[in-house]
Amino acid sequence: MTDTPVTLESTLTCPACGHAQTEIMPTDACQWFYECSACHTVLKPKPGDCCVYCSYGTVACPPIQQGDSCCG
Repeated sequence: MTDTPVTLESTLTCPACGHAQTEIMPTDACQWFYECSACHTVLKPKPGDCCVYCSYGTVACPPIQQGDSCCG
């Protein structure tokens, strides 16, 4: 674990419609599902990713930013 500041804002981009929405990431849990506010597609992590932020966001989730495994 490092002392580097963690970025909590990430912009998720829906792969179905391209809509982008900036969200505040939770620091105490991974987010496995996210519903696009435009087309209502429910996003799930891609294989090998731990959460929707790691798959579709502009910033990886807080545990990954800190060098930990997500939800580990």
